[in-house]
Amino acid sequence: MSKLISAFLITATLLLTASNDSKISMAGTCASNCGKAPIQFTPGQRIRVLVVNRTPRVLQLQKPSITDPVSLNPGQNLYLDQLEGTEPNTSLIFWDNTGRSVEANLSRPNLATLRVELRPTWRVPGDRSVYIQDDGRINVL
Repeated sequence: MSKLISAFLITATLLLTASNDSKISMAGTCASNCGKAPIQFTPGQRIRVLVVNRTPRVLQLQKPSITDPVSLNPGQNLYLDQLEGTEPNTSLIFWDNTGRSVEANLSRPNLATLRVELRPTWRVPGDRSVYIQDDGRINVL
């Protein structure tokens, strides 16, 4: 009988405490609040970069110290056979000759492809480059 009374008192205490204190935090998983995981490739993996121009204007693309600027027409796709992941960090810079802002949306359609979709944006100054690090991480700057 004493075990039943003890269990009842513990349960009642917990219920009354929980109902009186609205600041009790509930544990949750990271998946409920953490947002999208960043895109990352395996270091040393050979990746291919697909650049898609979703703006109504011609954009310019360049891999600094490797290529001259290349024009990318509206709606055009450009595949760049990317470097090994062990190559030193590299960037793909892009700009609109009219000075309008561009936003880069990254996705990974398959294990070896980085898709960079360039869209118009009102955010100033907008995005200007995709930075591919030799440790596999991808940043938009």
